[in-house]
Amino acid sequence: MTPKVTEMNENPASTPDTSTREKSTPGAEPVLAIRDLVVELPGPDGSPLRAIDGVDLTVGRGEIVGLAGESGSGKTMTALALLGLLPQGGTAAGQMLVEGDDVLKMTPRQVRDLRGNRVAMVFQDPMTSLHPMLSVGKQLTEHLRHHKKLDKRAANARAVELLATVRIPDPERALGRYPHQFSGGMRQRIAIAIALACDPALLLADEPTTALDVTVQAGILRLLDRLRRENGLSVLIITHDLGVMSALADRVSVMYAGRIVESGPRADVLREPRHPYTRGLLDALPHPDGGNAALVPIVGSPPKLGQAPSGCAFHPRCPHAVAGCAEERPNLLALTPTHAGACPIDPLAVTASKVGTP
Repeated sequence: MTPKVTEMNENPASTPDTSTREKSTPGAEPVLAIRDLVVELPGPDGSPLRAIDGVDLTVGRGEIVGLAGESGSGKTMTALALLGLLPQGGTAAGQMLVEGDDVLKMTPRQVRDLRGNRVAMVFQDPMTSLHPMLSVGKQLTEHLRHHKKLDKRAANARAVELLATVRIPDPERALGRYPHQFSGGMRQRIAIAIALACDPALLLADEPTTALDVTVQAGILRLLDRLRRENGLSVLIITHDLGVMSALADRVSVMYAGRIVESGPRADVLREPRHPYTRGLLDALPHPDGGNAALVPIVGSPPKLGQAPSGCAFHPRCPHAVAGCAEERPNLLALTPTHAGACPIDPLAVTASKVGTP
């Protein structure tokens, strides 16, 4: 029986090095610019239900942006709209610009050409994107021969290069192996290699570490950070885990019930959250020092599709909600030139008043 290939260390550090990151050039055209995106899906009776409601989002060149929120918040639906993969009957309106070209104005063929070439996606479970009956080499080389029109020898050489880039041990031999012969972390690296095959400008990573143990998660995050630094890759990472954001993202947008409720630089959003939902996600995380402090879950559940309450969609679950929260839906308010939140109540001030801080 062939032994399973398991995860290896990306480098000695436990988390990506955020001190030397290349930032996107100010004023340069972003790789991705989403403006006022609205996505509607057909309900049980055929009437449209709004899944995404006026989302704005940008990703600069060489930048990693995190899109965070609970399941059902609209994170993955945003990515599927970009790839033209909405569920049957779904519609998208607004603008989704990839390097200046509006995906929502493209023909179906142009969108197909976009997928895998200029925009690629890595999913939570690599076994959903890796064919269990085809060798890793077959899957990589077919992708390269179809999209890049390479001959067999050139495709094999490029496949070895890609596996080496994502740190698969003995890449030449790995070409002949099958997905089940690799560990979960190695399969995710292979999925990333396939996504990188056509040198995309933008990588969409949908919960890329959720199914992996903590050590393997760290290796995948370091890999994504290295690919950004070395190749100028732009990444939109989609996750429910703000801990992943703290290790990787340059900027973070928090999504709830189809809307962005907070957005800004990683440090601002995670250290000084200004929306109660962001605060709730952070309070629900295990303490980084491994202490025994009790986790504080967010009460209730996110609204189902088409059932968002009036006013602020989070108000039924919000510990700071007042009567007006159920009446008027707040827009994003500029807190600083780069940090915005969709809540007129300052949770920091509320917390301070509760503990008697003057």
